[in-house]
Formats: sequence, structure tokens, C-alpha cells
Amino acid sequence: MTEISPEEEERRKKAILDSMSPRRRKHILKKGYDKWDPFIKPKDPIDIRKDVTKRTTQMLIREFMQTCSQEDYNNEFGKGAFEICYGIINNDEKFRGMFEFACWYKELLKKEGHVE
Repeated sequence: MTEISPEEEERRKKAILDSMSPRRRKHILKKGYDKWDPFIKPKDPIDIRKDVTKRTTQMLIREFMQTCSQEDYNNEFGKGAFEICYGIINNDEKFRGMFEFACWYKELLKKEGHVE
């Protein structure tokens, strides 16, 4: 793929904006024309997206569930595990915060002698 000049990229960006409906154009301008990048590459499909360990969400959930006892598992437990797994792999700030809090809380419980 040939590299295009910044001037050509700006011309194309303006052409894309001009071809949009007024409503969509207003939305882009409200968020900031300079921040808008119509050339962003799409993310990988979720079923092949992998984390730093090179595992998909399905692989991680399967491995995690194998460590859980039948008594601990129910549908809500599984849904929660999948949601946080999906959120962490997608680097979603909400789920990163949930993960960091859970790690901190576990260490607090250990430090105070509530769990081993």
C-alpha cells in the first residue's frame, strides 16, 4: 500500500465529511473534526481477538471454568466471568477498573486475615 501525503489525507477526510448526511456531519463536528479519523482500521473480529497470552476469550473462559467447582458455578457466575474477560481483552476502562479493584480487594482480605 502506498503512503499518501498529509495534504491528500486531509483532502480525502474533507471529502468523506462533505459526503455525509447533515446529521452525521453534525455529530462528527460536535466531537471534534481534528479528533475524527475516518481511516481507522477496524478491530479484529471478537472471535479471533487475543490477549497478551495469545488466548481468545473462549479459551480463557474455558480454562477458568475448569478451575471452578460445580457448586460455585451458575449461569450468572459464568456471564460475569465472560463479561469481564471480554472487557479486559478489549481494554475497556470499566472492566480494567473492576479487575484492579478485585485484585486490590483480594489482597486486602489476605492482609487482614479474612482469606488465605
